Amino acid sequence: MKTRITELFGIEHPIIQGGMHYVGFAELAAAVSNAGGLGIITGLTQKTPEDLAREIARCRALTDKPFGVNLTFLPTVTAPDYPGYIDAIIDGGVRIVETAGRNPEAHLPKLKEAGCRIIHKCTSVRHSLKAEAIGCDAVSVDGFECGGHPGEDDVPNMILLPRAAEELKIPFVASGGMADARSLVAALAMGAEGMNMGTRFIATKEAPVHENVKKAIVAASELDTRLVMRPLRNTERVLNNAAAEKVLATEREKGAELKFEDILQEVAGVYPKIMLDGDMDVGVWSCGMVAGLIHDIPTCKELIDRIMSEADTIIRQRLEGMLGGAPAVAA
Repeated sequence: MKTRITELFGIEHPIIQGGMHYVGFAELAAAVSNAGGLGIITGLTQKTPEDLAREIARCRALTDKPFGVNLTFLPTVTAPDYPGYIDAIIDGGVRIVETAGRNPEAHLPKLKEAGCRIIHKCTSVRHSLKAEAIGCDAVSVDGFECGGHPGEDDVPNMILLPRAAEELKIPFVASGGMADARSLVAALAMGAEGMNMGTRFIATKEAPVHENVKKAIVAASELDTRLVMRPLRNTERVLNNAAAEKVLATEREKGAELKFEDILQEVAGVYPKIMLDGDMDVGVWSCGMVAGLIHDIPTCKELIDRIMSEADTIIRQRLEGMLGGAPAVAA
């Protein structure tokens, strides 16, 4: 399958593994890339630029296929050493960067000068157009269904993707609610050039997270996520657990007086304990509604091969059969 995304990034299949905190390590990125998709190392999970340089080298030893690095620009008083992380990316020979969070414009000239191709994560059409205007090569359009931060507009992908297709000239991928061949074909039908999967890739054999995390995703239904930090306009979709319930209770109690410090214990610095140690109630962690479509823990190759094979069947048999007037084959 060739799309503008496969051509842009030099990959076989239009499937991207998004950057995820304490998930996007070299093992997972390499496994996705080796399976024909685009694997992504999460830059800020590495505590220093030197750590990131070592992680890039480790990934390069595991795959000879293209992979990228996610760099999230955070609204913090003490910013990470972004110039140092960018140097590590460039010096490590990585030429694909997934940016997220705040506007990356200030950092684009150096990345573009080094030949990097930039895909920016956006939760709205207006932000996608801004990414296009500042020189991003592609965008990842995140619908309201997504795990993590869905923005504040609450527009689901059935509306957001066609709207993006109406407005954008650069290619985009669908993110949020993406799990299988049906997701991919639907995304393509709505104008996307591929899809970005986060939660689905956590539930794979190569994902270097605790087995408790993978089992929790498989056990969850589409009804088991919650939106926290809405009053702070920093909405995050997380899997429901004791910590999420505590955050929501605090939000109700504090109302308009809520401050970030009131929920700090449940939302800050918890990812190592959850993802690495499997302590499932110590804090909140990002998870998409797509958990309801995740029923197994395959290898990345098994997952991507299955998606591409079933997508071919949906397109050639089910959809083409409808055009020919034949009875539709069930998806």
